[in-house]
Amino acid sequence: MIRIFNHYISKAYLLLLGLEFGIFFTAMYFSGEFLTSDSIEKYGIAFESLIFAAIVGISCIVLGLYRRSLSLEDYSLIRRMGFSFFIAFLIVTQIDYFFPDFLVAHRVLDYGFVFAFLGMMLSRFLFYKFVNTDYLKHRILVIGGGEKAQRLAQTNNAFLHKGFSILGFFVLPSEKLSVDTNLIIHAENNLLKTCVLLNIDEIVMTLDDSHSKILMAEILDCKMSGINVLDMIDFHEREKGILSLVDLYPNWLIYSDGFSQSMFRTFCKRGFDIFASLLLLSVSWFVMLITAFAISWESGFKGSVIYKQQRVGENNKLFNVLKFRSMRLDAEKNGAQWAQQNDNRVTKIGGFIRKYRIDELPQIFNVLNGEMSFVGPRPERPEFVSGFEERIPYYRERHRVKPGITGWAQLCYPYGANEEDTIQKLQYDLYYVKNYSLFLDFFIMISTVEIILWGKGAR
Repeated sequence: MIRIFNHYISKAYLLLLGLEFGIFFTAMYFSGEFLTSDSIEKYGIAFESLIFAAIVGISCIVLGLYRRSLSLEDYSLIRRMGFSFFIAFLIVTQIDYFFPDFLVAHRVLDYGFVFAFLGMMLSRFLFYKFVNTDYLKHRILVIGGGEKAQRLAQTNNAFLHKGFSILGFFVLPSEKLSVDTNLIIHAENNLLKTCVLLNIDEIVMTLDDSHSKILMAEILDCKMSGINVLDMIDFHEREKGILSLVDLYPNWLIYSDGFSQSMFRTFCKRGFDIFASLLLLSVSWFVMLITAFAISWESGFKGSVIYKQQRVGENNKLFNVLKFRSMRLDAEKNGAQWAQQNDNRVTKIGGFIRKYRIDELPQIFNVLNGEMSFVGPRPERPEFVSGFEERIPYYRERHRVKPGITGWAQLCYPYGANEEDTIQKLQYDLYYVKNYSLFLDFFIMISTVEIILWGKGAR
């Protein structure tokens, strides 16, 4: 993993992006050079190939093809590739329509898309064939063999690309073991010699402080010898993009980097919010108009098409969030409740606009009004927040920033329908609060298109 503006990016997928960008460029370039070189316009095939590669590459990014956190269940490689190339084709044909002298002949474009698709298929085959070989993985020694160590061992399970390999669990005699006994290394062995023998890149601590003190001198020896040492919180932050609640403690929050606040940061984020919201409004106003009419028509032109609901914002300030109404007018006659899968309160139009997140579009005006940010933790209802703050540690910390239309938790975790889901999503929200940057905001905003197109996580 490589850290860019406090956010961790997979090196493997970054290299894959570079490789496939080269494939897209080459496919277009050689299609033009060898098929119809006489049709090349004044801009030159190299520049046109660069534009082609950028459009296809961005389409693939938007469809999540370079996101490591994509689960096996959601991946659907061929479907995502086909959809991303279809979007790229629509964009390229629009450019060709409005600027006919800008791109090469249609025949060249057709061949370019075919060769680019085949090239990407080959690169993906080779990537998934070789990327998980042991010599390309980070080699890890885990200190401890209890439940925490077992939980760490399962971190890789959901990922297509396994970023690390556990070579052993260095355990104390008094520990209750929960890990693979074939990988156990007993503490009577010298820790540094064990690391050298196994060619260890990194040590991850899963023992509590009282047990760690027993090995402190040996761990320090490893650290001074150039072996990286991480605790569970830092490890999960890097590998999963979360702050693990079961491992989190106040001292770590106090002394860790991140959580920075400044006038410059606030100014930049506000500028980004206004720009992003106006951009979205400029391309979605017609969709909003049609949606408003459809909701009104379905309900017999009774009731408001906009639903106002009180939510908790930055520093626990209350505000009214705006949404297109997607439920019956009497949906909450029995009080506030979680939205469930196949909720019978949702109307037909409401089901459609929820699936594609169209119901969230009026929140653009919450952002322009300064009550919300474009990217941030989703605002929750005060009826739920009071209980969450009592029962869930660090829940109130998510209100240190403005809530958002979209967020890191929405990108990485499905819709929350109960308190357990809230706990899981809080871990992603805390990661965002700690590591916020304009780069992360832009990354989340681009990736949100995938959620909209795939209808992921909506209820």
